Amino acid sequence: MVLRIMAVHAHPDDESSKGAATLAHYAAQGVEATVVTCTGGERGDVLNPLLDTPEVRADLPAVRRREMAAAAAVLGVRQRFLGFADSGLVAEGEPLPDGCFALQDVAVAAERLVAVIREIRPHVVVTYDPSGGYPHPDHVQTHRVAVAAFDAAGEEAAYPDAGPAWRPDKLYYLAAYSRSWFETLHNGMLAAGVPSAMGAVLDDWPDWAPDLSPTTRVVCDGHFATRDRAFRAHATQAAPDAPFFAHPRDLERRLWPTEDYVLARSRRPARLPEANLFDGIQE
Repeated sequence: MVLRIMAVHAHPDDESSKGAATLAHYAAQGVEATVVTCTGGERGDVLNPLLDTPEVRADLPAVRRREMAAAAAVLGVRQRFLGFADSGLVAEGEPLPDGCFALQDVAVAAERLVAVIREIRPHVVVTYDPSGGYPHPDHVQTHRVAVAAFDAAGEEAAYPDAGPAWRPDKLYYLAAYSRSWFETLHNGMLAAGVPSAMGAVLDDWPDWAPDLSPTTRVVCDGHFATRDRAFRAHATQAAPDAPFFAHPRDLERRLWPTEDYVLARSRRPARLPEANLFDGIQE
């Protein structure tokens, strides 16, 4: 039996900063892993000052597609774009751009993802919790669309033009960058005499941040280096001093060797806590 996992993300680079080591871990075991990217990230900022040039900005949609392909190759995963327009991160009170992903009707947008689910036939689907992981409108919309598609993909009467029905077994929410993760790494860095910028993050912990209790922790520290290479493949997003690289990796492997998830839906009997997203499926 070939196991299959699908991770649904909002923009290129999200797959490499959230759950990437898990994907690499399973891909190395022969699991068919697919990343679905809802938008092209074309309204994102260029966060690497070395690449913030007029030429890059003029060609940003194509640049981000090339970066996505490079990151997918590093992780050993397949990748699909759903083809929606990036909504950007507008200032409070400003309207979202016409036609952007966040303004799509969820039921209409879900049809595209249902078609991909029915084609690829994943056993496990991974996406964001209702907060989106952070309050970018595309992340919140990705949650809504992914949940709607997970629920509809196995229904024969739903989206009859989207291919033969397929019912995934399990839906997980990413529990990346929890307060506990920041606290553990921050305290570990201080104990090791390593400067930490995480104290400022903890002091200004946002009200919107979800307090998720992981049900499933996947040990994947052997693929943290792969995760890092994949994120660096998104060169416009990975500045040399990016906070993503600020903590020592040997310390992270020792203190927090897992990537964590919340089981949101399961069509198999669940025995929690889990150490494997495919628990109950392989049997």
